[in-house]
Amino acid sequence: MKITARQQEIIDFLQSEHRQTGIMPSTREIQEHFGFASQTAAVSHLKALEKKGIITRLEGKARGLRFTDTLAREPIIDIPIYGAIPAGYGDDTTPESEGCLSVDVNSMGVSASAKTYALRVRGDSMINAHIMDGDHVVIEQKEPRNHDVVAALIDGETTLKRYVKDSKKCFLRAENPNYPDLIPAQELMIQGVMVGLVRGSNGGW
Repeated sequence: MKITARQQEIIDFLQSEHRQTGIMPSTREIQEHFGFASQTAAVSHLKALEKKGIITRLEGKARGLRFTDTLAREPIIDIPIYGAIPAGYGDDTTPESEGCLSVDVNSMGVSASAKTYALRVRGDSMINAHIMDGDHVVIEQKEPRNHDVVAALIDGETTLKRYVKDSKKCFLRAENPNYPDLIPAQELMIQGVMVGLVRGSNGGW
């Protein structure tokens, strides 16, 4: 089975978007990302991947894409769940271990050797990033890049927000216009960067 360079780029894009948001991109989002003249071109590539057994498509669903077992899978690893994190206004709740989350290394993009843990999301401040109340976010302990989604301690309170760094300061931004930016008065400590998401029972397509 031969996969063209463009098809591999599309596979990589699907995997990346699924890791970051927990959902597959729509054909329109694929079109816009690759600069195709129409959605027809995106659909054509998806049909080719389906014919090669890489994906399956659910008719009538805008995001109805699924990977098959054709792509090699890595072992399942267990990531500890350290309680909940507010995706709303921060609070001073101390995380408590509440079991483990089993994830597929390949589909989640998590290294078996990385320092990772999971947090259960509370609140709706990150809904425009497709992070819903009840989801679990996979956090890796590493340095953040600008606009990464991070677990952070800001002035003694924990929260899940987007990390923003401009020429003057670093602060946290919600993905919901109903929430203001969080600008630290004294302390901003990044506890980890979101590298994956597992959709909870409250989430959906």
